[in-house]
Parts: sequence; structure tokens; C-alpha cells
Amino acid sequence: MSIDYSPNKTSLTVKEHVKSNTNSASDLVHLDPWEKLKQYTDSRIALGRVGCSVPTKPLLKFQLDHAEAKDAVLQDLNVDSLVVKLSEHCRSSIVELDLELFAESSDQTNRQDDQMNDSLEILRVTSQAQDKSEYLKRPDWGRLLSMESAKQLEIFGKDKSYDVAIVMGDGLSARAISENAPKLVAELISLFNDKGWTIAPLVIATGSRVALGDEVAERLHAKMLVMLIGERPGLSSPDSLGIYYTWDAQSSSHDAMRNCISNVRSAGLPTRVAASRLLALMEKSYELKLSGVELKDEQELPVLDQGQTTIKLL
Repeated sequence: MSIDYSPNKTSLTVKEHVKSNTNSASDLVHLDPWEKLKQYTDSRIALGRVGCSVPTKPLLKFQLDHAEAKDAVLQDLNVDSLVVKLSEHCRSSIVELDLELFAESSDQTNRQDDQMNDSLEILRVTSQAQDKSEYLKRPDWGRLLSMESAKQLEIFGKDKSYDVAIVMGDGLSARAISENAPKLVAELISLFNDKGWTIAPLVIATGSRVALGDEVAERLHAKMLVMLIGERPGLSSPDSLGIYYTWDAQSSSHDAMRNCISNVRSAGLPTRVAASRLLALMEKSYELKLSGVELKDEQELPVLDQGQTTIKLL
């Protein structure tokens, strides 16, 4: 190919060459045969390609999702905002119990108890992880109550007992708790009240791992523990909340003694469905006096037609 560089023809000749040899951006992108499957999943599939590279749009989307997941891990839980949201969704006035007052004076305890008949009671506790850096580097500290919280809960729970304790922990996504916990807690409180179960004061735990709830339930003398915690963010789910249920939780409890319902969020498992599944588990647990691997989620078991031929996937 040659280009005429004469003063009057250079511009026209070059423009014609560019126009004839450059396709539009949409023509450059080679679509994947699985493109239609994208409507059924948030998984990163059928991205297409431009040459040997990923197209610009899915590349930018990946970078955004990665940034949101990172922010979810590093973000601190805004406890005051969470308390306000709980009040709005539960349609109840909030009474924040000061554990230090209970530790200092039994008279103060009795005085406050008389004022809490129709209010939503909330306790704040912390783990042994003092900040986000310690929380990420020392998972074991996130599983243990701070010495102050442990002592104060011990005093508060003396001579008390409850059927259910609900603990909200920031975990690896404070955003998950902030966005999903208020609606879920409102659903659970309504269901538990219908069952006639006594509910311990709600507990908000910062710097927490799943096992932190065991210590809380043990000190509150609660038969059943419902631990709500922010799950490890995926690249399409920075707001996913997990529910961990344990019967007769103790500080010595381990993972095999827990049942888990995960991916509770607006784009995942709806809060109402999650609450219904949890209640079914708890009713069976109350009957059998156990939880964990021996307690099956019967709502997940498919109804099989015994007359149908079994299909082998592998």
C-alpha cells in the first residue's frame, strides 16, 4: 500500500485508509458461545475477547468488584447506624444496656430491668482484636471476647436464662451486617415471639469471628445461638451475610456442631426465606437437642420420584 503525500491529497487519502481498515469497537469483540447463560448467574463467564485479551467492559467490572470486596473487608461497622436501622425495622424503641453499669452495681441492674419491658435491648461487645489489622492477622483473637466484655457479660447473665441469643458480628463484611441484619432480625424476632421463645438482649460484636458467639451464648445462658456475621466477600457478593446456628453453644464448641445458611442478601437468599429455613432448623433442633452435622436441613432435600431413572452426571 502506498500513500500519496502531496499537500492536497494526504489528508483525504489517509482518512480513507483508516476508515476502510478499522472496524467498530463492537465488531472487535468476539462473543462467547455461552453468552446466553450469563442471565442465570453472577459468575464471571462468557466474557468474550478482543484478540487475546479481555474486553474493556468486563475488565473494568472486575476491577470494580475487586475494589468493593476489598472495601467490605476493611470497612468498620458503624454500630450507631446499625442501632438506628434495627429500631426502624423492628419498630421498637432501643435501649442500649451499658455492661459497665451492670458490672458496677446490682441496684442499677434492677433499676434498668424495670424500664425495659417493651423495648428492644442491645448489648455491645468486642473481641480481643483491637483493630482491623489485628483482626486480619490474628483470627484466633477474633474468636475470643475481650476480657472486659467477658467479665461484664458474666455478671449480666448471672441468674438469667433465655431460649435464644442473637449475635450480630461484623466478620469479614461489615456492609453485609449493615444492609441485611436489621431486616433479618426483625423477621426472626417476630417468628421467635410466635413460638413463645424468650430472647436475650441483641448483641452487636465488633472484631468478631463465628466462634465469638459461643462465648456470648454461654454467658447469657441461652439454649440456642443465632450468629449473624458478614461472610468473606466474593467478587460478586461483597454484601453476603451468613447465619450460624448452634444448640447449647459453649466456648468449647466447634464447626461440626453448627449449621450454616449462607448468601443472605438482596441478590441471593431473601431474608424472609432465610428466616423460615432457620426456624425450621431450630424447631427440629429444639426437639432433638442437638445441632450441626447430625441436624439436616430438610427444606433443602428434593422430592424425588422413585420411578424416574437416575441420571449420572459423571
